[in-house]
Amino acid sequence: MDLQLIPIEQVQAFLVVLARIAGFIGAIPIFSSGQSPVRVRVALAFTVAMVLFPIMSQKLPPISFMPLPFMIFLINESLLGAMIGLVARLIFTAVEYGATVIGYQMGFAAANVFDPTGERQIALVSQFQNVFAILIFLAIDGHHLFFRLAVRSYELLPPGDLNLSGDAVPFLMELASRMFALGVQFSAPVLILLLLSGLILGVLARVFPQLNVFLLSFPLNIATAFIVIALTLELAAALLSREFDTLGETLVTLMNYLAQ
Repeated sequence: MDLQLIPIEQVQAFLVVLARIAGFIGAIPIFSSGQSPVRVRVALAFTVAMVLFPIMSQKLPPISFMPLPFMIFLINESLLGAMIGLVARLIFTAVEYGATVIGYQMGFAAANVFDPTGERQIALVSQFQNVFAILIFLAIDGHHLFFRLAVRSYELLPPGDLNLSGDAVPFLMELASRMFALGVQFSAPVLILLLLSGLILGVLARVFPQLNVFLLSFPLNIATAFIVIALTLELAAALLSREFDTLGETLVTLMNYLAQ
């Protein structure tokens, strides 16, 4: 095919579709990290945009293809994907927050490892729980949600209708506060047992003053935390599945607020 025969309007319309699709694909947790090669993400976004362009191009409103308005238009489309990624990332942040609290309480404050998904040092327990959350996300086909939502987004939020002055920002703040509560729920079983362990050690220290409670607390807290984590994995999986199942509804609500 001679590329010179393709009208410039179609090329620019394809870039509009590509900007939103790239934002949605970049929002998928397994693709939003530096662990995924950039070429893979770009190739996937380009392929999906090529498949959806014949359908999505019919839903595009009249667009000004002047350089400055067109660049602002593309930035708005990319910003939508970034906001979707923020909402999806909040769940993993809550898991990481809860696991970090567990790690500090069980004595792993200095045990950090490199997290390839965030490209930074995090607590050892946080890395385990983060990988566990990603596996649950993939097991329930959570990544398929973003592809379905990318198609539906053109009905809920036509290109160029992004509005940040409505209830979208307060809704994001509410979601952020809810994620702190989720982190507490995620870490509550372990923290309760560690608190009881500390109380028991405190009583033993008063009853047996010669007992070295400080040295005894480290292996006891570590063993208690690991046992409780193993026993509550099913509960954690159910909690994460519930949050991932409601993620689609949450994102639809966000786009409705952005369209107001």
